[in-house]
Amino acid sequence: MATFGEILRERRRLAGISQRDLATKIGVDFSYISKLENGRLPPPAVETAGRIATALNCPVEELLSAAGKFPTGVESAIASEPAALRFLQKAIDLDLTQAEWERMLSRLDNLRDHAEG
Repeated sequence: MATFGEILRERRRLAGISQRDLATKIGVDFSYISKLENGRLPPPAVETAGRIATALNCPVEELLSAAGKFPTGVESAIASEPAALRFLQKAIDLDLTQAEWERMLSRLDNLRDHAEG
């Protein structure tokens, strides 16, 4: 699996943005971006990862996953709901593929539409 820095570098290059330009857009020193990409610093805080994702026009979940972090509020929401914990544990036990996760997300998106219809 790719590291946070590797994913950041790939996404930044795909966006055609230099380290300096990205740093300016998110309000950090350009050396911070370099150190993140080279693995000399741990992944950033959730808020910083969000600013990076916005600047690179990429899904924040991709960067948060690579950083091993949850979006703000998700961890406490899961921890306070036993059914959510069971759901995630079952998904983990099934060792879902990326495609299976995406199919589940699609079904969740449609869950309320079908329940109301």
